[in-house]
Amino acid sequence: MWTGWHDQRVLLTITTTARPATDLGRLLRKHPDRVQPFEQSFGTAWVLYPEATEERCTAALMLEVDTARLARAHSRASADASLKQYVNDRPYAASSLLAVALGKVFSTARTGLSAERPELAAAAMPLEIAIPAVPCKGGPELVRDLFGPLGWQVEAEAVPLPGFDTDSRHVRVRLTGEVRLSDALSHLYVLLPVLDDAKHYWVDIGEVDKLVRSGSDWLAGHPRRGLITRRYLAHRKAYERAAHARLAELAEASESEEATPVEEEAPEEGERALPLHRIRIAAVLDAVRATGACSVLDLGCGSGKLLAELLKEPKFTRVTGVDVSSRALDMAERSLKLDRMPERRAQRLQLLQGSVVYRDKRFAGYDAAVLMEVIEHLDPGRLPAMERVVFGGARPRTVVVTTPNAEYNARYGMEAHQVRHADHRFEWDRARFGEWAAAVAARYGYRVRFEGVGATDPEAGTPTQMGVFDRD
Repeated sequence: MWTGWHDQRVLLTITTTARPATDLGRLLRKHPDRVQPFEQSFGTAWVLYPEATEERCTAALMLEVDTARLARAHSRASADASLKQYVNDRPYAASSLLAVALGKVFSTARTGLSAERPELAAAAMPLEIAIPAVPCKGGPELVRDLFGPLGWQVEAEAVPLPGFDTDSRHVRVRLTGEVRLSDALSHLYVLLPVLDDAKHYWVDIGEVDKLVRSGSDWLAGHPRRGLITRRYLAHRKAYERAAHARLAELAEASESEEATPVEEEAPEEGERALPLHRIRIAAVLDAVRATGACSVLDLGCGSGKLLAELLKEPKFTRVTGVDVSSRALDMAERSLKLDRMPERRAQRLQLLQGSVVYRDKRFAGYDAAVLMEVIEHLDPGRLPAMERVVFGGARPRTVVVTTPNAEYNARYGMEAHQVRHADHRFEWDRARFGEWAAAVAARYGYRVRFEGVGATDPEAGTPTQMGVFDRD
């Protein structure tokens, strides 16, 4: 729905055609029959429904910005009392003001939770989002770069805002796609101020938490993550570094670094395609089962996906997950539903905070240890320390190691110098991995055999390579 300038104060509309379309009101927790005001520090936000039928429903978020109040707040923070704080495009164009209002007004909907309709909140639905004007440093192309990778079909065109610019700094935006409403709101909350590259309030370290919370499901793998983080955090280098570290933790914990094209390949006819990380977990389980192990140590357990599979099999009587990140361990607790886990299963599980590069007596006494997609996250200079800790100190009967096969990256359209995730310190080809594994086996008295994991390419091999180390 493209709106004209006579509607310039309607800064954002969200439309669905999912039947019954009025369920949009349930998710937003704003009734279609009412016009509701919400006071903000810079004016008033209104939620209203221009249309609400079973076939089509549109919610509009409208801002009435009090420029004098906004200028006073800005001046207190920045000591800038210039005329530009009173005469600007904030009452007419979407910006960080809209993002703040959206975050507060639709705070419950942004969580993706609904006590009365959980299945509705969890499902993707046809959505159309229209923004008549957003200031954008980068023009329509940047809008496409930011929203396109998130599954949106993007229409963006430069449109001068009468009386403010002649260089088409403003862009009219229309997004369509099958997206969860909570995800759509999170995309807008983060990316609107990124487009503008400006915030109307002082940015402090708390913004890092907001960014990581709002982008936890999508930002780590976004191709423009650097620009998004830089602009959202107002170009503050220390905050950027903190955000990148937090996002890397999340990516490692959730295995989002493996959301590569191999997981999106079309299945063979009559087959169901599996994501690579599921194929990898199955291969690791097979390798551990084959050894007859009863106790398993998962080093770098992340959010606990392998732990969950190990716990399904009673033969694994002792299952321990270790991660350096306390946040990852918290995620593992939640994903494993540890607080509701049957007592007998919970007794088989232990979660430990620890590092694979520091000797730890708690790592000893296990039949098998797993390093699944872990070694590539270590600086090469720390690998000898890891080897001493795992193969020399803990010394399980079997060690299973998986890591990306760099030769396969070209099948994803990647350049030779690229790695699959920003936190990977290296990615080895099969020859280099073989050399490393053989040397480790020789130093610590193990034998090693190699297996490929995932679809096999005649020249590149498989996307993941696995080494299984055994000793007598």
